[in-house]
Amino acid sequence: MITSVLVANRGEIACRIFRTCGELGIRTVAVHSDPDANALHTRVADTAVRLPGAAPADTYLRADLIVKAAVASGADAVHPGYGFLSENADFARAVLDAGLVWIGPPPSAIEAMASKTRAKQLMGLAPLGEVTQTDLPVLVKAAAGGGGRGMRVVRRIEDLAIALESARAEAASAFGDGEVFVEPYVEDGRHVEVQILADTHGTVWALGTRDCSLQRRHQKVIEEAPAPGLPGQLVEELHGLAVRAARAVDYVGAGTVEFLVSGTEAHFLEMNTRLQVEHPVTEAVFGVDLVAEQIRIAEGEALAESPPSPNGHAVEARLYAEDPATAWTPQTGTLHRLSLPASVRLDTGYGDGDDIGVHYDPMLAKVVAHAPTRAEAVRRLAGALETATIHGPTTNRDLLVNSLRHKEFTTARMDTGFYDRHLTELTEAAPDAYAPLAAALADAVGRSRFGGWRNLHSAPQTKRYAMAGEEHEVRYRHTREGLEADGVRVVNADARRVVLEVDGVQRKFEVARYGDQVHVNGTTLTALPRFPDPTVQHAPGSLLAPMPGTVVRIADGLTEGFAVEAGQPLLWLEAMKMEHKITAPHTGTLTELNAVVGQQVTVGSLLAVVRTT
Repeated sequence: MITSVLVANRGEIACRIFRTCGELGIRTVAVHSDPDANALHTRVADTAVRLPGAAPADTYLRADLIVKAAVASGADAVHPGYGFLSENADFARAVLDAGLVWIGPPPSAIEAMASKTRAKQLMGLAPLGEVTQTDLPVLVKAAAGGGGRGMRVVRRIEDLAIALESARAEAASAFGDGEVFVEPYVEDGRHVEVQILADTHGTVWALGTRDCSLQRRHQKVIEEAPAPGLPGQLVEELHGLAVRAARAVDYVGAGTVEFLVSGTEAHFLEMNTRLQVEHPVTEAVFGVDLVAEQIRIAEGEALAESPPSPNGHAVEARLYAEDPATAWTPQTGTLHRLSLPASVRLDTGYGDGDDIGVHYDPMLAKVVAHAPTRAEAVRRLAGALETATIHGPTTNRDLLVNSLRHKEFTTARMDTGFYDRHLTELTEAAPDAYAPLAAALADAVGRSRFGGWRNLHSAPQTKRYAMAGEEHEVRYRHTREGLEADGVRVVNADARRVVLEVDGVQRKFEVARYGDQVHVNGTTLTALPRFPDPTVQHAPGSLLAPMPGTVVRIADGLTEGFAVEAGQPLLWLEAMKMEHKITAPHTGTLTELNAVVGQQVTVGSLLAVVRTT
């Protein structure tokens, strides 16, 4: 019987596994990189072991260090979570060779299915060989791992070489394996998958379908179970294919078989030989704890002859620290507060006050709603996200809410091209026009010597805030009756809460300030100095780092004086395990190049300057 589990992972998934272990009375062991020394998963584990360094290649991808940590800490089992080494057969063997229990499929099954090229061969399929113009569009894809990393859509044959190079580099960084392959890209299909669970006694469960069509950069954003609107015959076909794939490799444990569905046709994509990020929606619908089942299977227990019956519908949204309106740019900083209603499930790897760094995935949390019907689950999730307290860096919260309420989603007509078609409209929502005024009034009260209003008239006061990329100036004044603002009646104001009456309707604003960052309900503002700093200027055509990260590549032959064209890739940054391309803003001449490969940059660092000619 397992008594102590080391989780070879970090963040949200480590915390989620620890939760189940605690319920089962199993001691927990965390591993952590140096940036994660005080991370939530490190804090909640019973024991923690340091992996020296910061980069995944030096820490969470070091199988030898993790096995040593398990032995040193007295763990008798290892759970890989997802990502990192979760689909690495050599790691699974190393765990078993050390006399430990591996909570996952046999290494032979991982080898057969974890490489997407070998999995396709097993299913009677093959990747493309030499790609020609007639094959386009195609998808370059990492053979190992998942999560959208190492994937590139290619629509022009001249872009193939650079896509292959970029995908190899990203895959090697994320998974320690730079193998990639090319397959046809099916436009506007639905991403549908089947959860399987298999024991060592020959039983294989197919635990329904999930739809994961809403994706950005080939990484899932919103998932649900069951996949809506599929014909019963197609569902049975998907279940059968998934069970067949599992039996073909003598699979054991939890896994997922993924398909691209176009009309009533299903195209096999891959089998993920691990727990999926989106597993909670299946847990909610079937009333099972998949991690607990993984542990029981690893202990040799048998599954029931058939799985439990499904109940209701569940939807999950991934909350990311990123700005969808600026090419999904990752965001860093302090997460001051994260709180959601009790009506939803929250799986997170962050606590209040934790720092969001540059080394790992920008996902803050998964939020899951379960209800008797799809419409109720979608409404519950959208409402919970809309009213959530999220104080910290920019997130994709508004995008999630708008996506869940979009007609194409509510009517279950979405596909993988959803964000390609609708991203602009989903990120165009205007912020609350009264948020700056509420922030200014709360600040005025908070700064008052006596914590209240001055009992005298004063000249109009002004405050400046940056909101949604624009500058806003608000005016107010102190009077004997209290605070006064043009066109708005101030019902009440204190440092944390402001009530305004607008056109006869009371509006309530919760205000929180952290340095210059101000959060008013769901709107984030930055308090600006009264007088702008005239020294902060950049030449036209300046390329500034949109996020902190590392310069990993510079275009071949690029030097100062080089002629470039608008949109031409100049250099690449890596942040949060993803590569981000920096392109020329217009046609002209590269007059400055301040970046070098390996350089660490901060937000706003001047990378290059392109002058028009």
